[in-house]
Amino acid sequence: MARAVDWPELENVKLRIAAVVVAYNRRDLMLEALTALAAQTRELDSIVVVDNASTDGSADLAAEKYPSVDVVRLARNTGGAGGFAVGIERAISTHAADLVWIMDDDTIPSATALAELLSIRDRHPRKPVVLASRVLWTDGSDHPMNTPRRKPFLGRAERAAAETIGAIPVRSSSFVSTLVDAHAVSDSGLPIAEYFIWNDDFEFTARLLRHGLGVYCPKSIVTHKTKALASTDVDPGPRFYYEVRNKLWLFRRSSALAPWEVPLYIGASLIRWTRTMLRSTDRPTLIDGLRRGLRDGFRTAPRPNAVFLADLEPATSDIARFEGAVRPAAR
Repeated sequence: MARAVDWPELENVKLRIAAVVVAYNRRDLMLEALTALAAQTRELDSIVVVDNASTDGSADLAAEKYPSVDVVRLARNTGGAGGFAVGIERAISTHAADLVWIMDDDTIPSATALAELLSIRDRHPRKPVVLASRVLWTDGSDHPMNTPRRKPFLGRAERAAAETIGAIPVRSSSFVSTLVDAHAVSDSGLPIAEYFIWNDDFEFTARLLRHGLGVYCPKSIVTHKTKALASTDVDPGPRFYYEVRNKLWLFRRSSALAPWEVPLYIGASLIRWTRTMLRSTDRPTLIDGLRRGLRDGFRTAPRPNAVFLADLEPATSDIARFEGAVRPAAR
């Protein structure tokens, strides 16, 4: 069912681009991110900050320093997944965005980061629906946590089309500086809020790319100011529960992966989990997370966003209206 939005003829009208930043108790980094967004060589049409019930004054600071920013204040922490679901819907429905640029509040884009993403989009013979930036850490090295998954079994024509313009085809990307097409989101749905953290970006972007084109754009550079340079198999402690549960939800409930892809990603996940266990100094915590994650991943399914985000009006009703016009994300 099509959404009730009058989309412009994009080839004849300037694209409207909105940035979405999800914030939680990192006010100084959030302010640095907003300052970097304001300095983009391609000016943004709107910026949405979704504050996940921060207790450090993040929302007030954003509103004070940047009055034009649309600050959405949530009454409880909905995780990155819930924050991006709310923010992306807001960008599309309220700000009529054609493209939505999503990032965490500790992501600092270089001045040309957006322009480089758009350059690749403009020059590609097809219009990618997902474009991912190169993510560096504070020392200038590539951040292993945010390296997009390259597309497997790539055809020569698709590889050549990307390589000719300095891009690399990908199968998924992280929420640390990814530009997504609003049409594709309207067709396939928002991030699944109940994932809360971990694999929410994988599921969302892989779902967009199940039938769409995604590329990694190395000349679009952002800095991810995490406390440490860590990969996806670093010891996550109690958060390992979300890794396990959400992977099972993705493998069993999501339409993001084709049936032939599921065994490949299951195998890769088992290898990563084993490596994490072997390197851990607190295996009892990981084993508990594994046990609970397997239990909930097999016994439960993520609830609709409007249900998980209940009592957060007006976001709850806005999400319900938006998702009433898209196909469900679950099989």
